[in-house]
Amino acid sequence: MDDFVRDILIKCKLQAYIDKFEEQEVNRDSLFCLGEKDIKELIPKTGPRARFQNMLQDLKQGEGADLEQVLPSTSSQAKRKFGSPGQSSTEPPPAKRVTKAAADGVYDKIQIEVKKQMDRVEQKLSSSESDFITFLRTKIKELETDKKELVGVFGRSGAGKSSLINSIIGENNLLPTGVSKACTSAVIKIEANTKSDYEAHIEFITKEDWEEEWWSYCEFCKNESQANENEEDDGDEAGIAEKLTAVYGEEWKDLDDLMEDKHFREIPEFLQSQPKIIRQKTAERLLAEYGKFTKTETRQGQTKGVKKWYWPLVNSVMLKVPKADLLQNVTLVDLPGSGDRNKSRDKVWKEIVRNCSTVWVVTEVTRAASEKEAWEILENASSLMGNGGECQQIHFICTKADHLDNVNTAGTESIKDDVKDAFRKDKQIKKHFTEGCLEVFTVSAKDSLENQHLDPDVNEMWKLQDVLRDLIDHRSKTFSYVSGARGILSLIDGAKRGGVADKKNEIRQELEGIIMSECDQVRSAMDEASWAFEECLNDGVEKSLNSCEKLLKSVISPRKSGGGFHRTLRSIVEKDGVHKPRKGKSSINLNMTLSSLLIESIDEEFRKTFPNEKKRGAFNDAINKFSLDTDGLTKKYKDLELQLIFLKTEEEKIKTLVNATIRDQKKTIYYSLTETIEKKMKDAYKRAAAIKGKDSLKNLRETLEKHVKESKIDMFEEAKHEMLTQLNDLKEQSLDEMEDALMESVNLSLCTDDTSIPDVSAELEAVKKHYDELKGL
Repeated sequence: MDDFVRDILIKCKLQAYIDKFEEQEVNRDSLFCLGEKDIKELIPKTGPRARFQNMLQDLKQGEGADLEQVLPSTSSQAKRKFGSPGQSSTEPPPAKRVTKAAADGVYDKIQIEVKKQMDRVEQKLSSSESDFITFLRTKIKELETDKKELVGVFGRSGAGKSSLINSIIGENNLLPTGVSKACTSAVIKIEANTKSDYEAHIEFITKEDWEEEWWSYCEFCKNESQANENEEDDGDEAGIAEKLTAVYGEEWKDLDDLMEDKHFREIPEFLQSQPKIIRQKTAERLLAEYGKFTKTETRQGQTKGVKKWYWPLVNSVMLKVPKADLLQNVTLVDLPGSGDRNKSRDKVWKEIVRNCSTVWVVTEVTRAASEKEAWEILENASSLMGNGGECQQIHFICTKADHLDNVNTAGTESIKDDVKDAFRKDKQIKKHFTEGCLEVFTVSAKDSLENQHLDPDVNEMWKLQDVLRDLIDHRSKTFSYVSGARGILSLIDGAKRGGVADKKNEIRQELEGIIMSECDQVRSAMDEASWAFEECLNDGVEKSLNSCEKLLKSVISPRKSGGGFHRTLRSIVEKDGVHKPRKGKSSINLNMTLSSLLIESIDEEFRKTFPNEKKRGAFNDAINKFSLDTDGLTKKYKDLELQLIFLKTEEEKIKTLVNATIRDQKKTIYYSLTETIEKKMKDAYKRAAAIKGKDSLKNLRETLEKHVKESKIDMFEEAKHEMLTQLNDLKEQSLDEMEDALMESVNLSLCTDDTSIPDVSAELEAVKKHYDELKGL
């Protein structure tokens, strides 16, 4: 094998196959003669094979300028020799994708090189525990960021969600497909593994949660004889019975102690409150092992030798996939359509949905604009994703495009328009998202490589892969690292050179004045937002006071309550106002209903104050507008240019951290209204839950009605006060964080002259070259 072929494999990140190509004596001449069968034998896995085929196709088409970046060792003459300009391709033109991959590779290479320089500098730093040396070590460590973007994937059973995820990452057997009853409780996270094995990390619910579930079922059975025989079961108890059968088998009703160790011999980790880790060499073998923790089948179709299914005990599953290039900076999350009745799983579900930067809604292409379940999923999660979260993009993914009667671009564009129109008209979604957040894609039912006859504008699997690639801006990420490294090295070099003490004192005082002045500007913007919120909340309180009893009645005395509503209402009060029935029925959240007019009053202002879009910052972009004017100061204090370079990079880093704090805290602030209402209703729930016997339904309702009538003024005023208090706390925390961090950086960078620190001039020069190189890219 020659360097030409080796370069291709390296650029495609297929180093693992170099030995195979060498063994088969594939060289420059034979490379272009490889057929489909030959390539499949050389690269058995679909994902890696697809990358190689794209690169090979690109070479054959002679994408000259683009390939200069991809294969610098390949001559232009060779490219022209194998080019076929007139040749058509059923795949989308790969040149753009290959070029981006090549550019990302360049950025990654630069960051690796700069990191080597910083590792050397860290080794040079003495073991001294002086404030300055400790400060430098901390700053070097802070250069590393490992943030992953979360992509949540929703979709009803049968829509092709698992097939889509498998196909996207090139692993046909990672998630189960064609399973009649997939797991509807635990979330499944998929990310890249740095090791060569496939891994499943299984997190269990707590023992206390499990005891509570089966205990509530036993209590139900004891009291069943007292229930009205006309009442219908909403399925809650039946669901617990199904879980108990899965874990213990059919004989569980005769067991005395369901928590004895003997029942959990296969999963001692559950009793130890530890995750269970499974490792296998292939995705297929991994699926065979972790299946019993995710499939809801209990007796039907179970694998020979499997006696129990542990899905009821699972909180979440993390699947780690080796050589998953698309997932290097992304975690895909296969999500149930709504939260769970189990508190632990519900908490995990909500936390993940709140932290998703992108959400995919998977639905069949023939019913994308009208499928009730898909739109209900999006509506129910919209507040968690929008004002209560950080979602920036919503993608409707219409599967089974090859099932359309007319598989063409015009047909799919019409479907996309219908979805966009439905999105535009949905009032609940519009509270949290603009139309610009939505994109619609169509994909085939099968793996895209098996459907190459489809127009690439119809089967847009390749576009979704690009979406994952683009979630992380490699240039920005690398530039942030290199700029930060340049700043730290500039500071060290400046401290070693020393300087005029009077000038340092002068600029330090000037910078402290700028910090105070700029923080006042940020404070003003935050105060304006608080006043706007207070005005909105005053209106919300007034509306809530006038309508709360009507809202309460809509939940506790609905027109179509049916014979089984007594059980439903009892479930509501026993679970602090929240009832999650089995699949097919909407959840009931009395606390959210009572707080709905308060939330509605602030929704628009909240989205304006805390936008999720990357290009817009919180509080009318006040944090991003903050500036130390280091460029202007450099002209005045030329001798202190190195220290000012450091302070400029510090300013950007600190603003990023403060923005992240605000983004996280705003989620808590948004839900404070509902949480306060729940807290104020707890006493009523407790008293109502204790009501038994004759006329209990009537007494339940009267207890709740009386409590709301007597405490509504205090309840809504306290909810308003709590939100405003949290907003004020966020203001003070953000300003203190920014001011303290900048003051520390200013004082340490301008008060230190230390000729004993190491000489880093060579490392600084090397990093400067990479910095200039990045600016030119």
